Amino acid sequence: RRLLRSCEDKAGKIFDAKFNSNDELHSQEKLIKLSEGCDGILSALTDKLDAATINKLPESIKILSNFAVGFGNIDLDAAKKRNIIVTNTPDVLTDATAEIGILLILGACRRAPEGIEAAKESNWKWSADYLIGKQLTGTRLGILGMGRIGQAVARRAKGFGMSIHYHNRNKLHSEIESELEATWWESLDQMISRMDIISINCPHTEATHHMIGSNQLNLMQKHSYLVNTSRGEIVDEKSMTDHLISGSIAGAGLDVYENEPKIDPRLKKLKNVVLLPHIGSATIEGRVAMGEKVIINIKTVADGHTPPDLVLETLI
Repeated sequence: RRLLRSCEDKAGKIFDAKFNSNDELHSQEKLIKLSEGCDGILSALTDKLDAATINKLPESIKILSNFAVGFGNIDLDAAKKRNIIVTNTPDVLTDATAEIGILLILGACRRAPEGIEAAKESNWKWSADYLIGKQLTGTRLGILGMGRIGQAVARRAKGFGMSIHYHNRNKLHSEIESELEATWWESLDQMISRMDIISINCPHTEATHHMIGSNQLNLMQKHSYLVNTSRGEIVDEKSMTDHLISGSIAGAGLDVYENEPKIDPRLKKLKNVVLLPHIGSATIEGRVAMGEKVIINIKTVADGHTPPDLVLETLI
């Protein structure tokens, strides 16, 4: 896909590069054709590099440098069999994504979409019970996945006076727990049942696919909110929509979707949901830093060295 102009200019000076000037979503067949004579592919999450595609890539391809923190669009097993290095762009999107998480928490709890619509249509009249939302001070925030982004969300949420809880495979170091005043829950289900807001910040893997399914949604309290800035596949979107329609949970804030860019039509009609078009990393600072990383990863491999952001290491 097309990068920011500054990043493409830099890549053009370093490499003999083929750019996607129309920002076209290439078919897998076209990706294969365009890769002929190339040493690497600078891919995006929208580029589906499954086993069938990777197996047909030319022998010259040495690296798939993904313009994203995630890499669910790449079949790592297939890449490993072809001895193709896979890299990503970690550590540069933490603040941007955490900010979107807080935006969604505030938007959902304070009913921002309804308020914006009412203000635009000038059909509102103040009353003591008009658009009453949930105050963040004193609420219990349960974070699923306490990596860099989860911790960044926690730091911001703490500033709003929220009580921080988290579920992670492992407990944080005591110093970090103390700084965040965070409580670890070994059981995800137990944490979910006791939280006012659930924030999803873990990566999408086989283990986390539909980690928030109907059973977990049933455990959420009627006044609670679900926020997802990670990957849509972590949540059973159909079940979540059912719960939102029935009122068994109060609302949701979503930047990612299970079949994006497609969204359940029922979900788009709901007033108790904040919907954003996957813009968690969409800051100038974030996009420039991502571009720098993908270029460095490719250049390092071209020079015969180990790239800094390995997802999959093969023979170099």
